[in-house]
Amino acid sequence: MPAIDRYTGVVFDALDSASLPERARSFAASHLVIQSALLGPIGAMDPIPAYRLSHDSKLPGVHLAKTWAPVAPLEIGAGDDLVLDFRSEAYVALSPLPSGANSWFLKVVTESDDGTVRALNHFNKKSKGLLTRTLLMHARDLATIDEVLAVARAAGHRMELGDPGELRLYVSKD
Repeated sequence: MPAIDRYTGVVFDALDSASLPERARSFAASHLVIQSALLGPIGAMDPIPAYRLSHDSKLPGVHLAKTWAPVAPLEIGAGDDLVLDFRSEAYVALSPLPSGANSWFLKVVTESDDGTVRALNHFNKKSKGLLTRTLLMHARDLATIDEVLAVARAAGHRMELGDPGELRLYVSKD
């Protein structure tokens, strides 16, 4: 089954791949990479088996970070192309992208009434799935981070630049 359809959980529930129109699925086939603990970086439409393994799983004789770290920049992107890295911090640690690449890590945050900004855990995955869906539905190459921000904002997402190499997606805790 295609990876985008095989995986379950909060991110993939929000993405709702089964309801994506063919144009968005085709765009995903050529643009979306999913970090798998077992298989490394894989294409959204790559057929994969059912399995249960997480980033912190231990396999006899296999060190996941040593296995996937050299592969990630090749498969996810390490050149001049814009890369939006929506992986969790644990998966980024498993397969980091080189510094200086045109990659942007997505941090999901909330802002309190006093202006304090803090990272979210519970709403993080759903928000990443919804933003991924927005970008797949747009189904056009975005060359700059300003274009990404414009598409996200037009769809109702509050997204801003954060620290260098970081995008901040603001969500309500409600």
